[in-house]
Amino acid sequence: MDARTYLAKATPKSLRTRARILDAAMRLFAEIGYHAATNALIADAAKLTRGAMLYHFATREELVEAAIAHIEVERARLFEQAGSQPHPPGVDASEHAIDAYWALLHETPFVAFAELEAAARTDPMLRERLAAAQSAFDHAQVGRFGAMASAGADPRFQTSRDLGRFLLEGLARGAMTYDERARRERLLTVVKRAVRMLNRKGDIHELWAD
Repeated sequence: MDARTYLAKATPKSLRTRARILDAAMRLFAEIGYHAATNALIADAAKLTRGAMLYHFATREELVEAAIAHIEVERARLFEQAGSQPHPPGVDASEHAIDAYWALLHETPFVAFAELEAAARTDPMLRERLAAAQSAFDHAQVGRFGAMASAGADPRFQTSRDLGRFLLEGLARGAMTYDERARRERLLTVVKRAVRMLNRKGDIHELWAD
C-alpha cells in the first residue's frame, strides 16, 4: 500500500467504515461461525457494497488479520472493565474472578475468538494469523485474572489461574445434553473450591504437591 492509499484509508470516515466491517465480522463469527461468515455476508451486515468492502479489505486474509486484532482489542477492553470492578463485600476474590470470567466467556468478542480457535484447527491460514493473539492473551492472564483473583505470581497461583481459566473455557464450549443448569452449577462450585484451595497460603493443599 503506497502512502497516498494509506492516507486515504486513514480518514475518520474510512476508519469508521472499517470499524463497522470489523464489528460485523466479529458478530457473524460468533453467531453463524467463521466459515459461514463469508466476506459477502460481512459486507451485507455492514451495509456496504461488495466493491466498498474490497476497497478496505481486498482479500479474506486481510479481513481475517484485521478482525483478529479488532476482537483482541474488544476482549482486552471487556477484561479490563471487569478487572476494575471490586469484588462485592463478603465475596471471596477468586470466586468473584471466576464469576466475572464466566460472564465474559459469553460476550460476543470471546465467543467470536473461541469460534476462530476451533476453526483454526483445520485452517492453516487462520491458525497462523491467530497464533500471536493467542500468545498475547495467554501471557496477559497473569495480570488480568490474577488481579481479579487477588492471587500471587508463583507456580501454585499460576496453576490456580490456569485451572479456573481452562475449566471455564472448556465448560463454555462443552455440550451438555441433559440437566445442563444443575450440572453446570455443580461444576462451577467445584472450580471455585479448587481455585480457593490453591490460593490459600500456609495450608495443606491436597491439589498441590510440593
